[in-house]
Amino acid sequence: MLYRLKEIRMEKQLTQEEVAARSGVTRATISKIESGEEVEVKVNTLEALAKALNCTVSDFLCA
Repeated sequence: MLYRLKEIRMEKQLTQEEVAARSGVTRATISKIESGEEVEVKVNTLEALAKALNCTVSDFLCA
């Protein structure tokens, strides 16, 4: 599944490291999600990222 995580992160001018620190999600996981690498992304991971980026989980989903 494709996510708009990188696009949203860049709009907010944050690095992967900053998002990792705010969300508790590892930078490696963020990198994998952003690159489209096949990785099992759990709902709680998306919720933590959304909170860190001040957006909703649905904002991440590509149409």
